Amino acid sequence: MCWWRALVAAAVAAAFCVGTGTGTAVNVVSKVEDAANFHIYYGQTFKVIKNVIDAKSYLLIQNNSRMAATRTKYCTQRIRSFVVPFSNFSADTYFFPVSYFELLGLLGLLKGITTNAVASACALKLYGEGQITILNKDAPEDLMQFAAHFVTNTDQQQTYCNLADFLPFYEDHPLQRAEWIKFIGVFANLETRANQVYDMIKENYLCLAGAVANQSRPFKPVVAWLAFYNDIWSFTQDKSKLKYVEDAGGENIDTSINRITYNTSNPDDLEALHAILCNVGVEDHSCFAFLTNQTLWRYDKRAYNSTLDWYDGAVSQPQLVLADLIQAFSSPGNASTTFLRNIAKGEGVLSIDGSMCGSQDFSTPMDPTILPCP
Repeated sequence: MCWWRALVAAAVAAAFCVGTGTGTAVNVVSKVEDAANFHIYYGQTFKVIKNVIDAKSYLLIQNNSRMAATRTKYCTQRIRSFVVPFSNFSADTYFFPVSYFELLGLLGLLKGITTNAVASACALKLYGEGQITILNKDAPEDLMQFAAHFVTNTDQQQTYCNLADFLPFYEDHPLQRAEWIKFIGVFANLETRANQVYDMIKENYLCLAGAVANQSRPFKPVVAWLAFYNDIWSFTQDKSKLKYVEDAGGENIDTSINRITYNTSNPDDLEALHAILCNVGVEDHSCFAFLTNQTLWRYDKRAYNSTLDWYDGAVSQPQLVLADLIQAFSSPGNASTTFLRNIAKGEGVLSIDGSMCGSQDFSTPMDPTILPCP
């Protein structure tokens, strides 16, 4: 942490070199409570975000401070500077959760995206109206025209001075991912709103999880998250999914099995999978109770073409995913879910399009969905 003190001290020194002036002081702050991969530090008229994953620091200078007036720009391997609040921004929207912008009322400032494969009805509406344009992510002139360009892929070329890595998917816990709303909020001087949204989501999530934990049940449902990739079925090792199962009152399939994958073209491997499921408490006459009970779920209920809202709205509002799983475990026959669909019952996909957006003001924040909790 010593180098961190040096970094903040250097930013303070820079501020005094150009004069403290009469710029608006930073009065409202966001404190990172749960997320592990970013930190926020505050000066008088500036802020510093430390991104643990990419080891970069973002110096955010208030637009009416003397630091901003000097037009001094920092763009090195370790630190980049931005003037805040920004008046526009863009995003690499490949697996990018734009719902964070909606919760903060910032969608109207999103002016460029690299693909229209987004699971947001309002973003699609703005794109259809020409208020959001498609950018070439390999063209510097496209990306550099905006105050900030957010990406979720650290492998992307990092030479652009306005690029900021937004990385909630690197967190292990659903609530840690949701707290990344504070990362965006700091860029827009919307700490109050970001704090409020996260507090509401966290309180609701913990209330739902606590209510389940206090229930007395004869057994916990055994849950297996399966993935199919490159013709291979495998048990997931995604810690956030495993955490969801625990918080919803379920039991994850034996962790010793997670290292094993099964090639679907090999009947022997499929028989082995059948045998494993039989030996971990998934029992009925056919061994596959989840088929007999019609509880076979996919998280693709909401989608725009092949882009799933699971990687967007489900990330920013994990309380909705938790509620889906609680219902799937306790009342699968009549569950009302947001992101999960029961394919054993033939439940279909809800296709997202711009007509679902309505006529709201895009500067008005979208409220998180807070669910009833005992």
